[in-house]
Amino acid sequence: MKQALRAFMKRPTTWVGIITALTFQMVFSLIWMTGYDGVTDRADQLHIAIVNKDGQLGKQVASNLMKELPFQMSQLDDLDAAKKQLDDRKLQMVIYMPEDFTQKTASPEGHANIQYWINESNPALIKSMMSGVAEQVTAEVNKQAVAAGIQSTLGTAAKMPEAQAATAAQSLAERVTADIQSTNAIHGMNNQMVPMMMVLASYVGAMIMGMNLEQSAMAVQSSVSRWRRFAARSIINIAAAVVVSLVGATLLYSLGGQIEQGFIHLWLFEMLFLLTFMFVSQMFLYLFGMAGMLFNIMLLSAQLVSSGTIVPRELLSDFYTALGTILPATYAVEGNMNLLFGGPGVGHEAAVLFLISAVAIAVSAAAAGLKRSAVQPHEATTTVAAK
Repeated sequence: MKQALRAFMKRPTTWVGIITALTFQMVFSLIWMTGYDGVTDRADQLHIAIVNKDGQLGKQVASNLMKELPFQMSQLDDLDAAKKQLDDRKLQMVIYMPEDFTQKTASPEGHANIQYWINESNPALIKSMMSGVAEQVTAEVNKQAVAAGIQSTLGTAAKMPEAQAATAAQSLAERVTADIQSTNAIHGMNNQMVPMMMVLASYVGAMIMGMNLEQSAMAVQSSVSRWRRFAARSIINIAAAVVVSLVGATLLYSLGGQIEQGFIHLWLFEMLFLLTFMFVSQMFLYLFGMAGMLFNIMLLSAQLVSSGTIVPRELLSDFYTALGTILPATYAVEGNMNLLFGGPGVGHEAAVLFLISAVAIAVSAAAAGLKRSAVQPHEATTTVAAK
C-alpha cells in the first residue's frame, strides 16, 4: 500500500487533481460569499411602475406608494408602454389602478381591483418578492378604502338598524382585492431551472473539452505547426458546438421543455453561446497552458453569480453587476429566458456573444503567435548546433 501511495504521489497529475479540488472549494466559497453578500439589502434596486387612471382615491394611493415603497418607483401614463418595459426586464412589476377605482370602492356592494403585472421570465426570486409586495400593497390600500367607506357608508350609523349596520360593516371588510397577472408564465420548477442548467452544463463541458484539446495539441506539437493546430482546434470547436447544441436542444424538446420561440431558434442560440464558451475557456489555455484551468474555474463561479440565473442582477453589488456585463453567461441567460419563456428577441444578446467570441479568438491567436516568436531563438540555436 505504501508503495502504491508513493507511486501516486510522484505523479504530477495526482497533485494537479488535489490542487483542482482545493481550488474549486476556495474559489466558489470566495466568489459566492462575496457575490451574494447583502443581496436582501438591495431591494431598492428593483423597479416598479405605477399606472393610475383614477383621479381621486387612485391618485392618493399612487402618491403614497411612490413615497412608501422601498423600491425605485416611477409613474407612467401608458399601460402598454409599462408592459413593454416589463417585458424588456427594465421593470419588475407594474401596478395599475383603473378609472373606476374610486367608484367601486365607494359602492356598498362593489369591490375594486388593483391589477399587478409580473414578468415570470426572470429568476424565481423576482416573482416571489413582487407577489409579496402586491399582497402588502393591497392590504394597505384596503385599509384606506375601508376607512373612506366607513365615513361615507356609516355616517348615519346611529340611525341605522342593527341588521343593516352588520351587513354594511361586512361589505366594508374587503373593499380592494389584488388581481395579479403573470406575463411569460413559466410552467413548473423544471423549466425555471433550465437557463442555469444550460449555462452550467455548457461552460463545464467547454472547460473539459478545452483541457483535453490542449493535451492533444501538446501531444502533436512536434509534427503539426502552431497555426495548423490553432485552425484544427477552431474547426473542432465549431463542429462540436453544432452537434452538442443540437443534442441539448433535442433533449430539452423531447422531455417537454417550455420553448416559446421555437426549436430552431433555441438550437441556433445554444450553438452560439456554447461556441463562445469554448473560445473563451480555451483562450486561457492558449495564454497560460494547463494553468489556465484555474482561471476557468474562477470564471465559471463568477458567471453563475453575476449572470442573473439564480439571483436578479439588480440585487448584486456594483462590482458583480459590472462583471456580468462583460461575461458571456449573462447574455446566454437573458437570451435563453427570452427563447424559453417569452420576451423580446435575442438580437442584442447574439451580437454581444459574437463580439466576445471575436475577442477571445483574437487573443488566442495573439498568444499562439507570441509563443511562436518566443521559441524561434531556441529553434535557431538548435539548427546551428546541428550543422
